[in-house]
Parts: sequence; structure tokens; C-alpha cells
Amino acid sequence: MLNKSIHIICLLCVSLSGISQSAISQFLTPSDTLQVKRRNAVVISEVALSSAALLGLNELWYADFERSKFKTINDNAEWLQMDKVGHVFSAYQIGRQGANLLKWSGVKKQDQLIYGATLGFGFLTAVEVLDGYSSEWGFSWGDVGANALGTGLYISQELVWNQQRIDVKFSFQQSRFASQRPDKLGASFIEQVLKDYNGQTYWLSFNLHSFFKDSKIPSWLNVALGYGGEGMLSGIEVADNQLLTNNQRYRQYFISLDVNLTKIRTNSALLKSIFSVFNMIKIPFPSLEINKKGAVFHILY
Repeated sequence: MLNKSIHIICLLCVSLSGISQSAISQFLTPSDTLQVKRRNAVVISEVALSSAALLGLNELWYADFERSKFKTINDNAEWLQMDKVGHVFSAYQIGRQGANLLKWSGVKKQDQLIYGATLGFGFLTAVEVLDGYSSEWGFSWGDVGANALGTGLYISQELVWNQQRIDVKFSFQQSRFASQRPDKLGASFIEQVLKDYNGQTYWLSFNLHSFFKDSKIPSWLNVALGYGGEGMLSGIEVADNQLLTNNQRYRQYFISLDVNLTKIRTNSALLKSIFSVFNMIKIPFPSLEINKKGAVFHILY
């Protein structure tokens, strides 16, 4: 169900962050003390957006498939676990935006983590319940575990370091496999971003300066470790073989540089808000890929 998760993360992060994107700099600046009106606006907006998204999924996404009794599935072996890594990313990013919005409202740190950072886990678990009642899918404990891992990664860093030293990021480039099965991997570019696991890469982006505070390393410079997969036309390799393809699926591991947009110095509250949203995207840089075939250097990945 990662296809829906990525679609949801894009909609929710832009929509939720839009609350704090105004032309008035003072309005955009996070409050040092609790502002009840801001907090209430955030809570009402989150509840409304989440409810609308769930209702929309229920009526639009699931309407094409028969309903069934609640069931669970074990899909942990599918898609080289790219879908599970995607759930980690989605839960982390939705939780990050939820916590940032409560911070903007002046809510104390403990409540930011309890009620904001868990937004991704709660919402994606609700989506998982809808999956459980669909004949096409099922409730996946693997997905729930990945959601919990993404939420835990955000909360644990705030508790230990009081900041995010390690960001979970996403990048995409079109692959040659989507044209071989556009019904499954997407026909248009937008569909492929959401559906083609061969083109997706997920990153753990480490901010160097936060680990070496006395160094002269630029505060915005990150080193990123990436994970991807190649050669997938379906969830499992057996199904690929039934499609009579010669594709060989394998895992990809990357090391690259990255930019932490939130560390770029600016006095503009609007730019800070924009940087906060788009910091989920890995900036293209030269990258070294390692896979079972060997090593490949990409001038720009």
C-alpha cells in the first residue's frame, strides 16, 4: 500500500504546512508560548484533512474493489521491502510536520511528540485498517511495524538530541521498467513517482555538523546513505518469472552528499517554511552505487 502512502504524504505535508505559509512573517514564526487559537486551528485542520483523506480513499480508491471480512496478510517479502522503507519515510515525514505545526502553535515539547509526531503512525494505521476490509489487499503487520519505526526515528532523536540529526528522504528517477508494465508501475510520470519502486530511492541523510559541532563543516552539509531496488515488475520474483521477463531483481545501496535545507540561514519565515517541507527530498549529487553486480559511480543521481 505504499503507492497510497506516498500520495498521502505529499498531500498532507503540503496541506498541513500550508497552514503556516502566509505572507505575514510574524504569523509564520513559531510561538514561544502557547497560542490557543493557533493550536485549535492546527488540531481542527489535521482532523478535517485526515478525515477527508480517509473518506476519499474509502470512496475513490477502494470503490473499485470488493469489500471483504477483515483479514491480515504477510507481504514482507514483496518489492525487495521497498514498500516497507516507504512506510518508514511516510510516517516520519507526516509526524515531523505534525510536530512542527504544534511547535508553531507554542505547544510544549512533550505534547509535540505525543500528539504531533504520532500523527503519521495513527493516520497510516487507519489506512491499514481500510486495507484489511478490501478483497484486493489486507492488514499488514509489516506495514504497521514500518510506520512505528518511522515515528520512533523522529521521536527518539528529539528525546536524545533535541533535534533531527538524521533525516529520512526520498528521490526518484524514471526507470525503463515502467514501460514494460504501465498498469502496475504507472503510465504517466506522476503515476510512476507513486508506483514504480524501481525508480524510487530512500535515504538516511546525516547532518555532519550536528555530530561534529566543533568542526568547520558547513551546517547544511549532509552525507546520505540510500536504498533502492531494480528489476521489479511485480511484488514477488515468482510473478516476474511468470511474466516471462529476463529482468533480474537486485538491491541497490548508495552513498552520496546532500543538503539540509533547514540549516540554510535566512531571515524569511516563508523560506523557512518552504525549506522545511522540501527537506524531505534528497538533493541530486554525485553518488556511488553498490549492488551485487559491482559498483557504479553516478555523476548525478
